[in-house]
Amino acid sequence: MFTATLFLLMISVGALAAGAAAALGAPAIVQAIVFAAVSGLTVFAVRPIIQRHRLSALETNSEPIGLEAIEGSSALVLEQVDADQGVVKIDGETWRARAYDAHQVFAPGERVRVIEVKGATAMVWRDDVADTDKPGEKVD
Repeated sequence: MFTATLFLLMISVGALAAGAAAALGAPAIVQAIVFAAVSGLTVFAVRPIIQRHRLSALETNSEPIGLEAIEGSSALVLEQVDADQGVVKIDGETWRARAYDAHQVFAPGERVRVIEVKGATAMVWRDDVADTDKPGEKVD
């Protein structure tokens, strides 16, 4: 029922409609027709709406929210980050972090870029933009 398409939920709407038809005394063939019709209509009418809302913010050109907003953002290293552990600050929030490349190690105070989020851990990479800026210049 909790699949991305919510297909079983749409079929259950058809079953409820068929149950309502049975409660009104409709014969079995009418119940089957009601089930098939309502299930089909909900699948073909509701599924495209659900699919449209599942698109990512990048695909819809809207402002990203949640984890999508964190991926690609800049972070400040608070505790050394390596392949196994670390802590960074992203938009004022403290996150566990690991280096995206197992060979990289980041010292406290360095700027990194969040490549992706796995669970509650930010996978980070050296922030090339911060390296090219002038010292003392704020990087967001």
